Amino acid sequence: GGKDRRSGLILTIPLCLEQTSMDELSVTLDYLLSIPSEKCKARGFTVIVDGRKSQWNVVKTVVLMLQNVVPAEVSLVCVVKPDEFWDKKVTHFCFWKEKDRLGFEVILVSANKLTRYIEPCQLTEDFGGTLTYDHMDWLNKRLVFEKFTKESTSLLDELALINNGSDKGTQQERERSIDLNFLPSVDPETVLQTGHELLSELQQRRFNGSDGGVSWSPMDDELLAQPQVMKLLDSLREQYTRYQEVCRQRSKRTQLEEIQQKVMQVVNWLEGPGSEQLRTQWGIGDSIRASQALQQKHEEIESQHSEWFAVYVELNQQIAALLNAGDEEDLVELKALQQQLSDVCYRQASQLEFRQNLLQAALEFHSVAQDLSQQLDGLLGMLCVDVAPADGASIQQTLKLLEEKLKSVDLGLQGLREKGQSLLDQISNQASWAYGKDVTIENKENVDHIQGVMEDMQLRKQRCEDMVDVRRLKMLQMVQLFKCEEDAAQAVEWLSELLDALLKTHIRLGDDAQETKVLLEKHRKFVDVAQSTYDYGRQLLQATVVLCQSLRCTSRSSGDTLPRLNRVWKQFTVTSEERVHRLETAVAFHSTAEKILQECPEQPEAFHEVEQFDEIEAVGKSLLDRLTVPVVYPDGSEQYFGSPSDMASAAEHIREKMKLVSLKKQQLRQPEATTPES
Repeated sequence: GGKDRRSGLILTIPLCLEQTSMDELSVTLDYLLSIPSEKCKARGFTVIVDGRKSQWNVVKTVVLMLQNVVPAEVSLVCVVKPDEFWDKKVTHFCFWKEKDRLGFEVILVSANKLTRYIEPCQLTEDFGGTLTYDHMDWLNKRLVFEKFTKESTSLLDELALINNGSDKGTQQERERSIDLNFLPSVDPETVLQTGHELLSELQQRRFNGSDGGVSWSPMDDELLAQPQVMKLLDSLREQYTRYQEVCRQRSKRTQLEEIQQKVMQVVNWLEGPGSEQLRTQWGIGDSIRASQALQQKHEEIESQHSEWFAVYVELNQQIAALLNAGDEEDLVELKALQQQLSDVCYRQASQLEFRQNLLQAALEFHSVAQDLSQQLDGLLGMLCVDVAPADGASIQQTLKLLEEKLKSVDLGLQGLREKGQSLLDQISNQASWAYGKDVTIENKENVDHIQGVMEDMQLRKQRCEDMVDVRRLKMLQMVQLFKCEEDAAQAVEWLSELLDALLKTHIRLGDDAQETKVLLEKHRKFVDVAQSTYDYGRQLLQATVVLCQSLRCTSRSSGDTLPRLNRVWKQFTVTSEERVHRLETAVAFHSTAEKILQECPEQPEAFHEVEQFDEIEAVGKSLLDRLTVPVVYPDGSEQYFGSPSDMASAAEHIREKMKLVSLKKQQLRQPEATTPES
């Protein structure tokens, strides 16, 4: 790529330590010298023989070989020598001696002094220059160029033969010529793309100087390649355009004939075997399995039609493409073919779709009918089993499940009616595409079947509703029975809790008569609550007896609940009476004690009430005795009021008041003793 000071091209021959083949070198030089134009060759070459890694005799042989290969083009040979190994005198003398015979000047020079003869910007880095050069890149581009030149030249010949053959006189001769040379050996598009890429590479290639950044033009061989590539590309485009037109005309003629043939095949099949297949299909089946079998048969028919519809789609696209091409001579024929094909295919497709929708509606109707039948069977089976629940909650759950099943049946019947009406509407429209066949009889069978299924389901549903009403009443009575039993048991528990509270918390006797009377009044109210609880339990147990008689069953818990209720009530009654007796005794004790303690000794009538002291002492002792006595129930069991400490506290309070009364008695006796002495 470099140039000498005379604008001549620089040819560099690198020699290495290995043996150099002169034959290969000669062939390489011949190839390289064939690349530049004659104008470039006329300016001469400067040859740089890099002998720094070679022997002197090899260098000498290469220089002498240049005389045979390029004697006229070489103007200067620069032999780059090593610094120490060659004898300068011998080498200089030999080249000087052969100067006239060689026909060019030979200079023996060191690499660092090569710039005396060639500008640094024209030398590569190997010789201390700044010229950028990538040998592999150059070699790859050269190979691409030569491959493109070879392929494009061969392709041009083939295309010219094909295109010229299409210009013959008769159409038969043109078709025969095209058939023989229809396909080129290489793809024109690939060759054109390769040429454009190569041209782009050649046009964009630039080299920059190492110091000043000077932009250099492409190498001469590349400049020479550009017009060659452009000329080949222009020729290829021209021939390829003609070739495409030839192929288009041929393809259009062939395609038109094929379209006509395929259109008639599609029309004949759809109007013949295809229509006959649909004429034989009219039923909807009487069950899911029958409808599915009909659907499977219809899918087979659709599958056969699909193959022809695929041909229709392809033909329609081909016809549309030909119509868009705009050839007036074929427009009328193409439009007629397209219209005929579309009419037949759309009519057949509509009939297939109608049949498919009808079968799908029939399948959905039978599916809903089967589901409804299963629901009715399940509901009937549930109604036929006697109810034996464990408690009211399970009855409520069963009743809820029964109501849900009945609601589901209602919804299922409603859905069946909707599906049946939709199916009847579609059947009524079937006559519009009956292919000229009277389908009244067949439709009547289908209609009778649909209406019969809906009426049968309605009757079955009505019978189940009647049974559900009876079962609902019975289950509600059972719920009420369990509720009464549970409430009665609860009443027993409440009464037991009242008894327990009476024994454990109702233990105080009051500190005075007033407080004791208040406690007595509260106790009476407490007893009223217990009495109401007992009466409520008795009423519930009486209701269970009535419900059991209505349901014709024996109660599972009332027989045990009534004795428990009576036993607890008797215990409560005994305990309450004991509580009342103690409170009344306490009222009498506190009233008498308070009356005595409030009287003054000066009152004369006090001397006549000594018998009251004896009475209160007797009442107090009786009350203390009752506090230590347990409550004895009718069954012989015993129960104490409160804890021993509670009773001890109440007894201590009574004893304190008895002591006060005793002191009062002594006070009254002292004045009585002093009166006789005075």
